Amino acid sequence: MGSLSMWHWLVVLLVVAMIFGTSKLKNIGKDLGAAVRGFKEGSAETDPKKPEVTEK
Repeated sequence: MGSLSMWHWLVVLLVVAMIFGTSKLKNIGKDLGAAVRGFKEGSAETDPKKPEVTEK
């Protein structure tokens, strides 16, 4: 009773697509991907394992 089957997830996905529309979901996916990419780039800049190279 605790886990949902594949059919439950398909129904949930269909309902979400009907409520929000596919174009809005596509925009949300793009925004989320850009946010994750920005986070990865930001965390890579402050990675303590990488030594800082300073040019003189």
